[in-house]
Amino acid sequence: MPVLQKWEEVLNSALESDEKFRETLKRVLKEYRLDMKEFSKLSGVSESSLYKILSGHRANPRLSTLRDILRTLRNLESPKEGEPFIALIASRSSLDSLNTSHVTVGGLRVRIRGYGAASIEDAIVAALNAEQEGARAIVCGPVVATILEKIVRIPISSCPVSLCNQPLLEAAKNAAKKIAEENKELEKRRDRD
Repeated sequence: MPVLQKWEEVLNSALESDEKFRETLKRVLKEYRLDMKEFSKLSGVSESSLYKILSGHRANPRLSTLRDILRTLRNLESPKEGEPFIALIASRSSLDSLNTSHVTVGGLRVRIRGYGAASIEDAIVAALNAEQEGARAIVCGPVVATILEKIVRIPISSCPVSLCNQPLLEAAKNAAKKIAEENKELEKRRDRD
C-alpha cells in the first residue's frame, strides 16, 4: 500500500469523521511545527476559523476552507516550482532531529528540504540532485562544503559544530540570507533594465 502524503491523510480523515479530521489536522500541524497563527498566514484561513475547527466548535467547515487547508498542506510537502528552498545535506539522524521545516530571514520564508547522506559520495549526489531540483542554497558539514563548492553553482553554507548551538539551523539561516541578498540583487538589475 502506498504511503499517503500528509494532505491526503487530512483529506481521508475529513471523509471519515469530524473528530478524525480534527485529530489528524492537529497532528499534521504539530509535525510541521506550525501553530495556528503561522498556518493561518500560510493558508489564508482565519485564526478564529482554525480554532473553531481544531477545538470542535465548528463541525462542518466550508468546502472553500477545507480546500485552502489541503492546498496549503500539499504545498508544504511539495513546494511550487520556483519556490525557494534550501537543501540540507546531513545524516538521517541529524535531519530527523531538526525542529523546523523552514527558516525566515528578512521576511523571506524559505523551506528546508532534507537530503540524507551517509558518505561524501552520497553528499555529492545529493548536492547535484538538489541543484537540479531547484535548490537555491545548500547547507552541509564543513568538510563536505569545501568539496561541494567546487561542484555546484549555488551558495554553500556550513557552521562548525564548535561555533554554533544548533549548527544546521544557523547554517540554514545563513543560506536564507544569501537567497534574500540574491533576490535583492535581481530586483536591482530588473529595475535598471
